[in-house]
Amino acid sequence: MLVLASGGTLGEAWMSGILAGIEDATGHDFRTTEAVVGTSAGALIAAALVAGERPRRPRPPNGQRELPAGASSGDVASEGSARLAAQWLPMPRTILQSVAREAVRLAGAAATPLAPIALAAGANGSTALRAALLGRAPGSDTSLAEIRERVDRAGARFDGRLRVVAVDRANGRRVVFGAPGAPATTVAEAVQASCSVPWIFAPVQIDGREYVDGGVWSNTNLDVAPAARATQVLCLNPIASLDIAMASPFGMLRAIAGSTAALETLALRSRGARVRMIGPGHDIARVMAPNLTDVRRREEVLAGAYAQGLEIGGATATGEPAPGSR
Repeated sequence: MLVLASGGTLGEAWMSGILAGIEDATGHDFRTTEAVVGTSAGALIAAALVAGERPRRPRPPNGQRELPAGASSGDVASEGSARLAAQWLPMPRTILQSVAREAVRLAGAAATPLAPIALAAGANGSTALRAALLGRAPGSDTSLAEIRERVDRAGARFDGRLRVVAVDRANGRRVVFGAPGAPATTVAEAVQASCSVPWIFAPVQIDGREYVDGGVWSNTNLDVAPAARATQVLCLNPIASLDIAMASPFGMLRAIAGSTAALETLALRSRGARVRMIGPGHDIARVMAPNLTDVRRREEVLAGAYAQGLEIGGATATGEPAPGSR
């Protein structure tokens, strides 16, 4: 089972590279994964996998005619991620202070051994704050329609494996498109909604309701993975080890969502699932941290992540601990 978190243009490049490296080191095909949960940039990759696309590989060195094994010339995620490269908008100090206090409160809850209860309590207690903040700054850029069109052309469908996470702007609650009981929509619309970073992009309307980036609820949304006892869950979290500026949109999303990744991991482990979370290695994290929307560094991050994936895949094959995992 695969969980792909939010992380902007560079987060998409890092997750693509990691998956590609692991595939080439182990021979595993992530297109056959039994369930995939995607949030924001992660939703782009999840939709590409379900549509039958291979994770993107680095460009071949000069003079090399062929791409690395299993590579594709382009995919839904690599094309769509460019639209996540908008500049951040400055936020009012009062909003920054409010979300910072909420983040600290949720982070404190992570110490409790009653993870599922604490997770539910934290989520229920913060929906009003989310709704209030989302109502103040809806964003106006509608260019994410191009992402919807590309995903639609790729042919991704909700086939029972895919989960795409967004947040209802009006009530601040999480919606998991593709899960039982979720509102009916297309994968393309769900991915567009999941990528709609507040304060930058306009909310996406689906059946009369407005939805925004699923990272507003949680960067990973790991707890919605349909995992049971002995299920193996791999979570790729691009911002797990990054020092992100609070005034950036991704810093804001992290603050609003709170430090829930630890709680979500514990919640899955309480079901008996085996969870491995991987973040960027130290060197590549330094490249990513200043600006997750810097398209100029996309190929550098992709290449570094591919190398990290090869290392992880090689260690997994030999039974050694995977670097960057926990």
